[in-house]
Amino acid sequence: MQRIRQHPILPIEERETVHITVDGRPVEARAGDTIAAALLAAGIRVFRRTHRFHEPRGIFCGIGQCTDCVMEVDGRPNVRTCVTRVREGMIIRTQEGNGHEDL
Repeated sequence: MQRIRQHPILPIEERETVHITVDGRPVEARAGDTIAAALLAAGIRVFRRTHRFHEPRGIFCGIGQCTDCVMEVDGRPNVRTCVTRVREGMIIRTQEGNGHEDL
C-alpha cells in the first residue's frame, strides 16, 4: 500500500477499512477516501483507456473538472473517481473508451 503514514504538519487519522473490488480484485480502502485516492494507495494508476488509441489515463486534475479519472462504478460508466467517495462493496472497473450504460 502506498499511503502517507506520517506528515510533519497534518495529522493522519486512522479510519475504518472498507472493501471494494477493482477489475475483479479485492482492494482495501479507508472510509472517506475518494475512489481515486484508494486506487492510488493500492498502486493502481490506470483508470481508463481512450476510445481511439486505447491510451492509459489516470488522475489528472483531481478536482472533477476533466474526465481522465472516469471509471465504471457499480455498472454506471463515466463516474469521476476523484470526487466520488468509496463505500463498502463498490464494484469498480477500468473503463474502455467513452463508456456505455446498459439500459
